[in-house]
Amino acid sequence: VQLQASGGGLVQAGGSLRLSCKASGMNFRINTVAWYRQAPGKQRELVATNDSGGGTTYADSVKGRFSISRDGTKNTMYLQMNSLKSEDTAVYYCNAEMYIIGRRESLSVWGQGTLVTVSS
Repeated sequence: VQLQASGGGLVQAGGSLRLSCKASGMNFRINTVAWYRQAPGKQRELVATNDSGGGTTYADSVKGRFSISRDGTKNTMYLQMNSLKSEDTAVYYCNAEMYIIGRRESLSVWGQGTLVTVSS
């Protein structure tokens, strides 16, 4: 199983971007999904989570501006980012807790990261 992230790019402050992360592989179920980010010279931080029941959490720094969601029919998770600020500049990573049905095994899977640059 793997995650493929996309949607990053260069945007002006105040603008919007939507990140996508598609899961692929065989016979899996996605439980909790999350987006993390890592800015230059800083540690990776949790941005948002979405559990299988639809519950969501957000870092204080993005509350009211970012929205995490998923489309189970497409095995894809999203991060809608509005009112972007220069401090949102980072590499964004998707993460999913996936249950591999045939192997009865749970895995934490990471996407490859997508760069978001916000110019002021």
